Amino acid sequence: MPSDSGSECGKYWVEWFTCSEGNEYFCDVDEEYILDRFNLTNLQTEVHYYRDAMDLITDQVNERPMSNEAREQVELSAKHLYGLIHARYIITMRGLAKMVDKYKRGDFGKCPRVFCNNNPLLPVGLTDVPNQKMVKLYCSRCEDIYNPKSRRHSMIDGAYFGTSFPHMLFQTYPSLKPAQTEQRYVPRIFGFKLHAAAELHRWQDEQRELQKKRLGIASNGGGNNN
Repeated sequence: MPSDSGSECGKYWVEWFTCSEGNEYFCDVDEEYILDRFNLTNLQTEVHYYRDAMDLITDQVNERPMSNEAREQVELSAKHLYGLIHARYIITMRGLAKMVDKYKRGDFGKCPRVFCNNNPLLPVGLTDVPNQKMVKLYCSRCEDIYNPKSRRHSMIDGAYFGTSFPHMLFQTYPSLKPAQTEQRYVPRIFGFKLHAAAELHRWQDEQRELQKKRLGIASNGGGNNN
């Protein structure tokens, strides 16, 4: 069993995992949920060393001799299995409640956009398929997504949170969803807004030049000598 001599978080595997540096986005999944086979449907085919990984997560003593290489693979499988279970757990009522507590504490960080006024973020996946996209952070005020600030968080698989989680949370706890901000940054030169017509004319000029190049016509209006 993993241990952490400097912390009380090493008593059980789930506690050790959620307390480890870089895993702050995860909540602790109830053991009853993990032990319910219905909640693990189809995960056996997704995880190598599934049985050994389950024994490790649930702190079952495995007396079978194992090489160091195999042990490392089991530990990796246990982390992957826990992530997949976690994605399912956090859209249950119990899981949502735990993630709400983390959201209120700002465990996932604050939106970097100035006009969102430090609105707390929520982790979200861009796909529910593992090993495809890393986790992103969703802001419910500007409804945009951002990369985690920390490299250790940016390496977390987005499938461990899934594409539905933050939206499910606000459907369940609508009072937590802030009003969308109407503030937008307005570009100015010496205090004056950039004229929309001027930008349109500049865009039209650029398109005209591009069209000339495509037709092989010189900028001075001459014909194509080829």
